[in-house]
Amino acid sequence: MRDTPAMTTLPAAPPPSFLQARRLRRIFALEDLEEAARRLLPRPIFGYVAGAAETNATLADNRRVFDEIQFLPRMLVNVTGRRLDCEVMGLPYAMPFGIAPMGVSSLTGYRGDISLARSARRAGIPMIISAASLVRLEEIAEAAPGVWFQAYLSGNQAEAAAMADRAAAAGIETFVVTADSAVVPSRENNLRTGYRTPIRPNAALFWNGMTHPAWSMGTFLRTFLRHGTPHFENAGPGRGAPLLSRQAVRDFSGRESLDWAVVHHLRKRWRGRLVVKGLLHPKDVALAREAGVDGVILSNHGGRQLDGAISPMRVLPAAMDQARGIEIMIDCGFRRGTDILKALGLGAKFVFIGRPFNYASAIAGEAGVDHAIGLLRAQLLADLGMMGLLNLREMTEELLYLDNFRALKAG
Repeated sequence: MRDTPAMTTLPAAPPPSFLQARRLRRIFALEDLEEAARRLLPRPIFGYVAGAAETNATLADNRRVFDEIQFLPRMLVNVTGRRLDCEVMGLPYAMPFGIAPMGVSSLTGYRGDISLARSARRAGIPMIISAASLVRLEEIAEAAPGVWFQAYLSGNQAEAAAMADRAAAAGIETFVVTADSAVVPSRENNLRTGYRTPIRPNAALFWNGMTHPAWSMGTFLRTFLRHGTPHFENAGPGRGAPLLSRQAVRDFSGRESLDWAVVHHLRKRWRGRLVVKGLLHPKDVALAREAGVDGVILSNHGGRQLDGAISPMRVLPAAMDQARGIEIMIDCGFRRGTDILKALGLGAKFVFIGRPFNYASAIAGEAGVDHAIGLLRAQLLADLGMMGLLNLREMTEELLYLDNFRALKAG
């Protein structure tokens, strides 16, 4: 077995504080993290992370799809010595899941991007830095080498090239182009919970700070006192707008001109691994393959973009028909080891998980993320044994019952 990223030693996570340890005491599964974060975070901040677009139909189906797939486990198999190691795009990892890009991780938890990256590195799994991060990608990459970077690009090829050059200079080797965020969606749920971009210093913000002192003192004020006004650090080749500035809206809009020409241009320039995230249609998977990318991440952005968009799990079988040499990864709605095994059984190479790790970082920093990763590791090892399997490569479609599964068929 080749070395995994975890074998490059990082210091242990700082021990959780008394309050953090108390919060983690009753976290037995990833689903428990959401309620803990709801209690900790102000309503607008929690609502921004937890919510989705319009009616939340896509968000709901991202979970419902897993109930339509059942297992056909094998019995009386000696399952001692089970292993979770895997490989994606030539990279060895300790487990078949990673941390998806999340832009407000350092608003929900103090220096959250650093916590996520360091925990992922220790565990031997990848973390994807978000273009909407409040911590510079260079600082994150230095703290945890091996992170990936996800960019929001426009149709400006020169800007895309400059962004890629910046990532390369930071030591990033995997560049992810997000394809499903060129148009700003309808997020009326944010308005209902009181979330605004930019964040406005007003009476409502003051009241939220007063009623959520652990967050306001431990994350919000601590960030301002130690690091000054947070900026969107990775929105472009240079520093982005301040979190409290109206320019923040500008930095993440006006990207409607993004098209496949930008991907082709990047492929000629970028020497590392190139991934396109946010594809759902099988024909787009074929176009990605023709553009020379190394992999795609099937995704509907956690239900945060087009409401009513299909779940990536329903697309997976048809996408696999178009893969033909590129790696198919997937995100959206994954919460348990059994969810991951179902995706692997349908052909996915790797799974990314977002919101639960955001919540884990918010409630207990690195210790919280370590705890969440450990829960999934324990579930996967147990699930693999109960399936009668020794390793992830043995998880195939013949071990799944799919008669009730409404999958998209390849055209």
